[in-house]
Amino acid sequence: MSERRLRVLTIASRPVQYSSPIFRLMARHPKVDSHVAYCSLRGAEEGHDPEFGRSVKWDVPLLEGYSWTHVPNQGSGSESFFGLTNLGLWKLIRKGRFDAVLCYTGYLRASFWISYFAAKSAGAAFLFGTDATTLVSRNHRQWKQRAKRIAWPLLFRLADQVIVPSSGTRDLMLSLGISPDRITLTPYAVDNDWWSAQSATVDRDAVRASWGATPANTVVLFCAKLQPWKRPIDLLRAFAKANLPDALLVFAGEGPLRQNLEEEAATLGVSSRVRFLGFVNQSQLPAVYTSADVMVLPSEYEPFAVVVNEAMCCGCPVVVSDRVGAARDLVAPVCPEFIFPCGDIDALSEILISLPNGRARLKEVGHRAAMHLRNWSPQRNTAMTVEAIERAAARMRRPSPHMSSSISSKSAASPTRQQ
Repeated sequence: MSERRLRVLTIASRPVQYSSPIFRLMARHPKVDSHVAYCSLRGAEEGHDPEFGRSVKWDVPLLEGYSWTHVPNQGSGSESFFGLTNLGLWKLIRKGRFDAVLCYTGYLRASFWISYFAAKSAGAAFLFGTDATTLVSRNHRQWKQRAKRIAWPLLFRLADQVIVPSSGTRDLMLSLGISPDRITLTPYAVDNDWWSAQSATVDRDAVRASWGATPANTVVLFCAKLQPWKRPIDLLRAFAKANLPDALLVFAGEGPLRQNLEEEAATLGVSSRVRFLGFVNQSQLPAVYTSADVMVLPSEYEPFAVVVNEAMCCGCPVVVSDRVGAARDLVAPVCPEFIFPCGDIDALSEILISLPNGRARLKEVGHRAAMHLRNWSPQRNTAMTVEAIERAAARMRRPSPHMSSSISSKSAASPTRQQ
């Protein structure tokens, strides 16, 4: 007789383009009966994104290929603790007879604690983690760092298994005293096959021509929200300092620094060689990465940065600051020289200066990057997630197995939709 499949509920704040491929793989995994509960449908449905400063609806399917439920939110929808207060999670978890609950809402949300206490009262394993690689907060407030140092060792011991997306986060958990056997690395991944397939269809010369770039020009790309902690102005200043007459700098993204960047480009005298694409939706991003010669991410706070995965899938080499989480797992194994100290404009400028004379090297680095991602894939993420679930469920020492069955729509806070 085949082994019983483990019933698993994943709780997510909202549909995200990076998570959907993982959920589809989980839905097909032979060891789990997987279901997703969304606290919000922002992203799948059009809604205001405060960081982009505009309404956003991703133009790729986010809700297809797996079983999901929308649990209505009684909170405000803001980033505050009570912004996500999905009371229906209590009934869904208590009545669902799950072996394990994975929570991706973040612990500073009411829905996280509703889910935790519901799982514990129902005898289900509870798994969660963080993508942080440091105790330092984005706004560098010392009291937050001190509070985390005290609270996080206690917080993460609540998890029956801590799931982390990078080696940097794993090392942070170890430094907090979390036992290695209670930590599972589930790598931050994108749908590698989709990105590489889309990249293969791009008319690179046509896209570059739309930017005013010839095949001989070096195109440097920044692809992220134009936020202060992403430090796009560092890249602009390094580009101006490098003084590359045959290079173009392309900003793909929107945010509050857009006007500052345009004004700074004029002040530095490089406006004619800088392009602002604004917000670029998911389906158009492969063309952007494929048509660039290199992408640069100079962030001072970046727990991982899946834009690095995306660019590499499209064969685009990536230069990052040493504060970007993906530097260690994705960039260093491919080209460690493309990692520079955050805020060091001179160092970044020197890297940019080397690019035009190394076109063959850039192509080779891009190829190595795409090859490296074969081991940093959604398939590996899914396999490790299932391993984490099995470990956590085994710790619970649940009583006699019960028969696996599909989730009844009556047990959810709103009707379950299957795609």
